[in-house]
Amino acid sequence: MAKAASSSSSSLSFEPLAIGIDIGGTGTKFGIVDRNGNVLFSSEISTRGHSQVEGFIDELYNHLHTLIEKAGGTGRMRGIGVGAPNGNYYSGTVEYAPNLPWRGIIPLAKLIQNKFQLPTILTNDANAAAIGEMMYGAAKGMKDFIMITLGTGVGSGIVANGKLIYGHDGFAGELGHTIIIPKGRYHEGTGKYGSLESYASATGVKLTAIEMLEKSEEASMLRDTPKERLDSRRVYEAAIAGDKLAKEIFDFTGEILGLALANFVMFSSPEAVILFGGLTKAGDLILKPTRESMENNLIQVFQNKVKILVSHLKESDAAILGASALVWDMKA
Repeated sequence: MAKAASSSSSSLSFEPLAIGIDIGGTGTKFGIVDRNGNVLFSSEISTRGHSQVEGFIDELYNHLHTLIEKAGGTGRMRGIGVGAPNGNYYSGTVEYAPNLPWRGIIPLAKLIQNKFQLPTILTNDANAAAIGEMMYGAAKGMKDFIMITLGTGVGSGIVANGKLIYGHDGFAGELGHTIIIPKGRYHEGTGKYGSLESYASATGVKLTAIEMLEKSEEASMLRDTPKERLDSRRVYEAAIAGDKLAKEIFDFTGEILGLALANFVMFSSPEAVILFGGLTKAGDLILKPTRESMENNLIQVFQNKVKILVSHLKESDAAILGASALVWDMKA
């Protein structure tokens, strides 16, 4: 069942509006957004409620159509932007997404466009976040930056010369899957070893905690938490309480993230790296070792030039804003 729709504006003008849809592995958020980045109406449904994508789109339509009517009808909608795992900007397809219930290649943009009778554009979720940050957030006015999302996984979007980098096939910018430690930690989703995502995600923090607890005999309040209940939030709470081992976990995570960021900086020379997602809530516990590691691994010409910023977007609205921002780049 969808959550109750919310409105952040009681008076609606007649200017065009955009629809943003963010499809996650568990839930799908959607909303109607004006050009200033105000989310006028929003709601959410389960992504996993339908084994066939057509049933999912029917449910999405039923809930979103109600919001469209509240916002003034289909005629006010400029289009629909969609962010989805493994979304291909060029083809409008979602391809072999491991965390979605629909397998293979799904022509998602076409299916949504046919259902809603509105122009629809799709990209992967991290690229959508980068576009949203450029239009509404910390990257406003920047032409060169890298967006890194630190959640269950590590996503990324690369903007150079004011343009998102898609590559020849639409899948450029998978920085989370770059190998940062050769023959390192195994990644179950890809079968590869030593990827950034294996270490710098919330999942990676949990795995680091388990490894450190097993290898060290140091006293830690984390030992009071069963292994299956350990997560990045518990590590954060322990670190804030002064737990030495918990702080070491964040230091290790920041060291690896900073090393990876140094490589990315020397590749595209961005003005800033913008971090978004749950791990950023740890503040300087993660940011300080990340900055130090990045600077230590940069050659001199790049040092002390690149800012590390935390996203300005409200986390609850960011996914919708990012997806809706795609719409304003559509050709009229």
